[in-house]
Amino acid sequence: MAEITAALVKELREKTGAGMMDCKKALKEAEGDIEGAIDWLRKKGLSAAAKKSGRVTAEGLVGVAQTDLKAAMVEINAETDFVARNEHFQNFVSEVAHAALSVGDDLEKLKAAVLKSGRTVADELTHLIATIGENMSIRRARVLSVPSGVVATYVHGAVSPGLGKIGVLAAVEAPSASEALEDLGRRIGMHVAATRPAALDVDSVDPQALERERAVLVEQAKASGKPDAIIEKMVDGRIRKFYEEVVLLEQIWVHDGESRVRKIVEKAGAKLTGFDRFQLGEGIEKEENDFAAEVAKAAGQ
Repeated sequence: MAEITAALVKELREKTGAGMMDCKKALKEAEGDIEGAIDWLRKKGLSAAAKKSGRVTAEGLVGVAQTDLKAAMVEINAETDFVARNEHFQNFVSEVAHAALSVGDDLEKLKAAVLKSGRTVADELTHLIATIGENMSIRRARVLSVPSGVVATYVHGAVSPGLGKIGVLAAVEAPSASEALEDLGRRIGMHVAATRPAALDVDSVDPQALERERAVLVEQAKASGKPDAIIEKMVDGRIRKFYEEVVLLEQIWVHDGESRVRKIVEKAGAKLTGFDRFQLGEGIEKEENDFAAEVAKAAGQ
């Protein structure tokens, strides 16, 4: 039997786009013959994944996983929202989120993690693309941890436990974990899902975003024709309002409509040290398809 070298596997992967484990198996089945291995992959439907790699993926699922003192969140995209209902896809997203708990949120390390199937995350994704028939991609991942307390998770619009369209992690430090602290973390997650804060605290606000906002406010204030000293006070007041809109700890708690998030956390004897929010497909430019035009084109009109 011919030796299945790494170079041979690499060549087959480049030709077909199939996963490493599938390429190894194909070469073994074809006794090292590249063309025979390609045919084997085509028969199994595994080489089809490469043809789908250029398609836009803006649907899919956000998945979260949680363990003591740590939680992970991933976004895995597909072409249509039908895939989110597929049990195999849901299981994959859940497995990848749990893998992130172990390996962290570096995407290259995450893609190299081995799943229950014995395949790496990257190879399992390729296998899933061939099986389901849509392009898919692992877009991003985030892992948060605390020395004591909880990292709570919240999923909005869940289609299955830990899977949905919006996911939030909230790292809440406290002397110890408790049901009350977990509930607070989850409520913070609900708040973040609703308000979309850009920063945890004032010091974390993007300096460029702050300067852009200040420049706009200065021009608006100058239009009032008031003296510079008054304009400066007007701008400072509006900057405080800006912080209340974009800074999580300065926002009004959505659950009571009057308290600051900072005060709610302090009252619980805790400290909010980090958060993140993933909304499925945010920032991805989606293709706008004219279905009627496509039908007319297909009909030769």
